[in-house]
Amino acid sequence: MILQFCYGLPADLNPNNIAALRCASEYLEMTEEFEDGNLITKAEAFLTFVVLASWKDTITVLKSCETLSPWAENLQIVRRCCDSIAYKASRENSSTGEIVSEESWWFDDVATLRIDHFMRITTAIRAKGTKAEIIGKCIMHYAGKWLPDMDGGLEGLRGYVFGKSELQFSVLRRKEEESAGQNKEQRTIIESLVSMLPSQNGAVSCKFLLQMLKTAMVYSASPALITDLEKRIGLMLEDANANDLLIPNYKDEDQGLMLNSPEQRTMHNIDVVQRILDYFLMHEQQQQQQKIGKTTVSKLLDNYLAEIARDPNLSITKFQALAESLPENARSCDDGLYRAIDIYLKTHPSLSEHDRRRLCKIMNCEKLSFDACMHAAQNDRLPLRIVVQVLFSEQAKMRMAMQGKESSIIADNSEQEEPRPSTNTEIKNLKSELENVKTKMAELQNDYSDLQQEYEKITSKHKNASPWILNWRKIKNSLHVVAENDDNGDGQQRQNKPGFRLSFRRRRSVS
Repeated sequence: MILQFCYGLPADLNPNNIAALRCASEYLEMTEEFEDGNLITKAEAFLTFVVLASWKDTITVLKSCETLSPWAENLQIVRRCCDSIAYKASRENSSTGEIVSEESWWFDDVATLRIDHFMRITTAIRAKGTKAEIIGKCIMHYAGKWLPDMDGGLEGLRGYVFGKSELQFSVLRRKEEESAGQNKEQRTIIESLVSMLPSQNGAVSCKFLLQMLKTAMVYSASPALITDLEKRIGLMLEDANANDLLIPNYKDEDQGLMLNSPEQRTMHNIDVVQRILDYFLMHEQQQQQQKIGKTTVSKLLDNYLAEIARDPNLSITKFQALAESLPENARSCDDGLYRAIDIYLKTHPSLSEHDRRRLCKIMNCEKLSFDACMHAAQNDRLPLRIVVQVLFSEQAKMRMAMQGKESSIIADNSEQEEPRPSTNTEIKNLKSELENVKTKMAELQNDYSDLQQEYEKITSKHKNASPWILNWRKIKNSLHVVAENDDNGDGQQRQNKPGFRLSFRRRRSVS
């Protein structure tokens, strides 16, 4: 084309060749000193008045500059194209004043560019006042296009299914055709995208950050970058999902090689989640305001514990340490924690009695719901001492509920100066509620009696009494004393009310 220009033939300038012609004319010093209207002048005029005025032509020229370094950079072609793209994108976004459905019209075109050009455009757009949410969405769109592991959830790196008798665990190596240069390019993209993430919370989703963390671990990103991602996730842990926290433990930290046997490590990387949880607790301690966040995270942690409890290689120490990371007041109900413990006991049937008691001490029996208590009372995997504690706590809650209802009824009657006629439905509702409470109380007492009889049969086989038997007898005697006191107290109260003649074992209807 330069030869044709030198012989006076017309030069076909277009966005695909203008950058190369401009660099070549600079190399050949085709300036105005030798002839008016030389190639440098014509190329500059075409770039300024034709290319930079069009969005698509600017994208085309910028892509052609990827193979013209450093000439295109030194001639300011890259800078002018990036500034033009940033100006057009930020002008369209700022004109509306709010995020609209068409805000991502420029994402696809920008995502086709190389990472260094994408960084320059994104930095220029942010400098012009574009919202952090738009910048975050653009980064997420670019990552989804250039990082193939983001959408697939790292499928193919690690696969595991649960068989009937044992865990079938397999680790799949990455494709051999992936060279070290390609891995380095992916690592560069990850590090660049993380460095551009807006600092505002909510600019990118927590799910995206967790996917970036998994991908960064795949390509052996720097420890500083992984720490940065863990801190960002810790600030947004309330928005996370238990499945997203399942980070495969596919690499050996010392050698950087894929694992060949499941005995070497657990299925999931528990240490990463532990560090993320620690960052969350540090942030909450600094804020000292948000209490709802701990409750949400406690439910998330219980669901995560239920997932990792199915791993036969998970040690009880790691499980216990992760479960005890949250403070006691973070959980309003321990049903989720009880479910995770039950799954762990089911997956690890060879645990000793000491380890079972140690594991069950994590949960608070007083925070279990009625359904969870009923399940625990019939659970053969729990230690007997824990079952007794569950029954005691449920019995105490039943007594408090009955006393509270009776006191509320007496208080309501005393506050009424004039008698108010009660309908038949209200009386029936009160009777049915009281009967339900009595029935549940009787069921708990029957379960306790069955446990007591079963334990006495077991202990009768031993000749010498152990300290546990002596303690069990003390508990039994204390229960009888409480029962007699309840009977005496009920009898004294009911002497004044001839309509109530009830015993501890069997009570009649209010009617």
